[in-house]
Amino acid sequence: MNINNIQLKNIKTQQNIILQSIFNLVSNSTLKSAQTQQITKTLVKTVTAIEEICFNKQATPANLSRSSRQIYSWMKFLTDEVNLQLHLESTCCMQQIARKMLIKHREESVKLMIEFTSFALLYKVKRSGDAAHIIVNEGFINASEEVLTALVESALFGRNQDNTRLIRSFASSEEYSNVLLELDLIAEVIAENPQGKFYNLNDLFDKLNREYFAATLAKPRLAWSQINTYRKFGHYEPARDRVVISLTLDNGSVPEFVSEFVLYHELLHKYHGTNWVQGRRMVHTKEFRASESQFKLYKEASTWLEKLATGQTSKRRHF
Repeated sequence: MNINNIQLKNIKTQQNIILQSIFNLVSNSTLKSAQTQQITKTLVKTVTAIEEICFNKQATPANLSRSSRQIYSWMKFLTDEVNLQLHLESTCCMQQIARKMLIKHREESVKLMIEFTSFALLYKVKRSGDAAHIIVNEGFINASEEVLTALVESALFGRNQDNTRLIRSFASSEEYSNVLLELDLIAEVIAENPQGKFYNLNDLFDKLNREYFAATLAKPRLAWSQINTYRKFGHYEPARDRVVISLTLDNGSVPEFVSEFVLYHELLHKYHGTNWVQGRRMVHTKEFRASESQFKLYKEASTWLEKLATGQTSKRRHF
């Protein structure tokens, strides 16, 4: 077997079992902790088994085939308690919205299945007789009830301009892209070597810690990674206490203060933590933006990042 293309035969079946368990749980109106724990246990057991298979082949999950790696990353993503809770709540919300819509349209006999998963589309629906299967991109687990309603209505009764605008607007948001990036990073091989060709993340951290945090911030794990510049220049993973910075910035043509600024931005995520507002995860609060603007070359660094982003396929700047 090619070590760079390890195909797991039953992984899709296992994913379908988990998805059905999730939908069965949310369909019972209350999210019972015992059943949630059972889903977590199944996820952890499956993820561990996959990692053991890879280890026995002297490989990592990054060596899985694309389809197997995508499902593995999705399962690993849901082993995080916060991610699973968001996933369950969004599935529950969509299920309730869909039921109300079907009753309103006198189609209450329709057998419904709703799943959030990792795939290339924003959403899709399979209609067959009295059955409707709605599949939604995992990126929407942070979406508001308004956006979830737009997804349900579009899937069950066809698109309209307002719903399409709502869906596409959220799909271009940071909440959406953060989930996609986290999924992308899970199976990626990262040596976690802070030493790049041009810049050392340990050195940059020490400098920033002294200048902006009075040398009081505990050092997270620091790593360079080949992340697509058009989407992200950096990312902070709270569950792993890890900051990952795009190798795009480890370049002699990019001034050191630009890499510093991106690292500083990610360290602010660690420093300020996550706030929850009306059930939604908020990371870029007023306090966060105020701290960010304290960076001594804020405007210059922002201009540089805009130039780098415009050189790719998107003009949007994300961290």
